[in-house]
Amino acid sequence: AVRAQTELGSVSRAPRLAIARKFPAQEELTTVVGIDWQVGRTGALTPVARLEPVFVGGVTVSNATLHNIDELRRKDVRAGDTVVVRRAGDVIPEVVQVVLERRPAGTVAPELPEVCPVCGTPVSKPEEEAVARCTASPMICFAQRSEALKHFASRKAMDIEGLGAKLIEQLAQERVTRPAAFFGLTVDELLGFERMGEKSAANVVAAIEASKQTTLPRFLFALGIRDVGERTAEQLAEHFGTIEALAAADTEALEAVEDVGPVVAGRVAEFFANEEMQAVVEDLIAAGVTWPDIEAPDPAETADSPFADKTVVLTGALSQMTRDQAGAIVKRLGGKVTGSVSKKTDFLIAGEKAGSKLSKAQNLEIEVLDEDTFIAMIPPSLVDS
Repeated sequence: AVRAQTELGSVSRAPRLAIARKFPAQEELTTVVGIDWQVGRTGALTPVARLEPVFVGGVTVSNATLHNIDELRRKDVRAGDTVVVRRAGDVIPEVVQVVLERRPAGTVAPELPEVCPVCGTPVSKPEEEAVARCTASPMICFAQRSEALKHFASRKAMDIEGLGAKLIEQLAQERVTRPAAFFGLTVDELLGFERMGEKSAANVVAAIEASKQTTLPRFLFALGIRDVGERTAEQLAEHFGTIEALAAADTEALEAVEDVGPVVAGRVAEFFANEEMQAVVEDLIAAGVTWPDIEAPDPAETADSPFADKTVVLTGALSQMTRDQAGAIVKRLGGKVTGSVSKKTDFLIAGEKAGSKLSKAQNLEIEVLDEDTFIAMIPPSLVDS
């Protein structure tokens, strides 16, 4: 099977031996009850069609995103319309099209709100962007604040177990206006919230305390800087090493970071120049959030390292360490870890259930290392650390 897979090769998104053909998505008709505007973490206004509940692809659908004002106008969806609905990728509900012959008389095309539907602050939509945004800060707009706090506590950010969306929404209304306020919560305070018993409250407080020990990439990602995802946060952290150095960097210095262009550099510089955001960072550090220093590669370790100046991709499940730990070891030994296989990749470290990255690496004749081979190539002290 492996030989056949290698001979068949891959197309851009999948190995030819393992392509799944899907049945067409199930589609149903329903009526648009109304169109609301949701406000996200970055202030983006998203139109959402409220639907007469309809059973589609195994679930009952009552809401469907319309993405942005341009998409709303393109599909010309109006309250009262009969629409075709499906679940895109069998997951996300979407309005496919309007059944125009069933459109009632007197329907009106919805317009972009002039002010935020949550806080009443003016809405801005630059000509070059598809997204319209509330111009208020998260400290003023409850919707932005609530979504920002959810992002801060999420698994890939500060990873505060037990802080679910509903609890965060309640806290954002009454007690938590900035992320640092999470770290002052007590068991007694949490007991006043819905479905929060003493044990649950104690677990949440313990999880909040444990989350203080984090990493600089996670901390940067948790701050919710616009256009800064996990990978960019990691690259910024590795390049500057400290939050102080990053905060002091100008756009030219930021653009020197790999994969950071003028737009992202501008977003980062703007964030750290904003006094409110400076206060958010300072309050978190004062609350005890901390992380280990980012270690530069040790010349003594990288001198004879097979990974020095090499580009490495990891895929599949490793049994003796996580992929994050393996990636950290590669970096410590002078290597560079990327997320996709290309002609510039030197090694692919493949664990169990490796997928299309393995096929692509084989097609490009990139050296593939299994976990045991990888471990044999690194100092034993790093395996145990």
